[in-house]
Order: sequence, then C-alpha cells, then structure tokens
Amino acid sequence: MSPSLVVLTDFFAVSNRALSYAAGLAMPLHAHLVLLHVRHDGLLSPAEYASRHTPPGEFRTDYALLDLAARQPVPAEVDVSEQYLPDAVAEAVRRHEPLLLILGRPGSATTPEEVVVSTAMDLLRHAPHPLLIVPTVGWDTFPPRRLLLAVDGQPFQLCPHHDVLRQLLRATQGSVEVIHVTDDEHMRTSAGAILDSIRANDMVDPLPATALHNLYQPTIVGGVLQEAARLEGDMLVVVARRHSLLGSLFHRSITAQLLQESPIPVLLLPAED
Repeated sequence: MSPSLVVLTDFFAVSNRALSYAAGLAMPLHAHLVLLHVRHDGLLSPAEYASRHTPPGEFRTDYALLDLAARQPVPAEVDVSEQYLPDAVAEAVRRHEPLLLILGRPGSATTPEEVVVSTAMDLLRHAPHPLLIVPTVGWDTFPPRRLLLAVDGQPFQLCPHHDVLRQLLRATQGSVEVIHVTDDEHMRTSAGAILDSIRANDMVDPLPATALHNLYQPTIVGGVLQEAARLEGDMLVVVARRHSLLGSLFHRSITAQLLQESPIPVLLLPAED
C-alpha cells in the first residue's frame, strides 16, 4: 500500500497552493492524498461557508470534494469529519498512518497568522506527527531539493516517523544542510555535538562537517531566515520540542516565529524535550 499525505486546507479557496504542493510532493513519493475536510473549523471552513453546514449544503460540499479528489494528478480520497480539528486529525493519523500532515495557510487575507500558529500548536500537541506548513505565496521551486535543517544545538529525541526527512531526500534526489544560529542569549555549540545529535536520531545519512552552517546573528529567527535565503533553500525543517508547544510559550518561541515569517514551506518534526 502506498504511503499517504493528509492535507488540511480550505479546499474551496480560489488559490489552493497547499493542495497543489501536496499533489506535487506525492508524485515522487509514490503516495496518495487524503483530503481531510473538517466541517466546523474556523481556519479550514471559514464562517462565510455557513450555508454549507445545512444538510443540502453538506451534500454539495461532499460532492465537490469527491470531484476535487478525482481531478488530482495522484490517487486521492476524501475524509470528512464532524469532530473538532485536533480530534479529527488524531483520528486521521490513526486511520491513515500518513507520512506527514500538510497544512495550508488560509486563502483569506483577513485570517491572522496567529490562527495558523495556534492550529499548528494544537495539532502537534494532540497528534505529534510530522507537519508541513505551506505558505500561500513565496515558494516557486518544486519539487523541493534543497532542504535546510534548523537546529538549536541541544540534544533531542524525535517522536516516531523520524525517517520522513530521509524519504523526502530520496524521493526528490535532494540534499540537506544544517543551520545553527547563536545570539547573545544562546551559547555556541560545537559542530561535532550538533552533527552527533542529528546522527543519533538517524534522520539522514551521515553528514560531512561542510554541511553545517554555524553562525552568529542578533536574532535566531532573523539568522535562520537570512541563511535560508542565502543558501536558496526550498524547505525549512525545524525540530519542535514538546515544551515549546505549551500555552503562551509557543507563541513566543522561535518555532512560532519561523512559522509566521518563513517565505518557504516549513516542516515541523515533533520531538521530546
């Protein structure tokens, strides 16, 4: 059976780049898509779709989703949930065992970025699974072949499904480089310790020291994004530690800031503290 990619987005947006991105990623991965539609969610099913929540409206929505799935360039199925988003995603992960979840930024310009950040937080807390955030605009290169792994230099232990990065690299014939940024509040970590922590999680094949970019910048987020632009990265990979997903701490975290500001897709890999 082929691996699956579960897509979470406003499937009826005028421009649905997340779905296009997911379909394009599914091709080299030989994966199929699961279009997860959560009827009662402010991000994926905005208030202006209230007419779709009537029985006739739900019938039309289901028909439109099936038609959308049939028009994808890869096999696709529809999964409609009446649950709240975190519960719906947790159930979808149990049922489909996806390689990763793909969350699209909202097509509506009125939706605050904080809503996307809060949604990502809830998903990772309830269903700790690799989560790819696709921006509405800003990426052009496809498939992603230049992946950049941003690390904080401290040891970490990834949750299951840590091999998603290796599978992406193999499918796209891509490369990965590591970015480690220090500022006045964070001590510099040795190159050996950083590469050892990556090797300990068996994320990718052994990396040479030249694959590590160890630099100082006034802010971590600014340094990561500046280096990602300099290296012309196609995707940013970030290790999301469990403690940074709790409450208000998440909204002040580097992970949250990267989600809000990155012009390229961000793949979050959940980890234990």
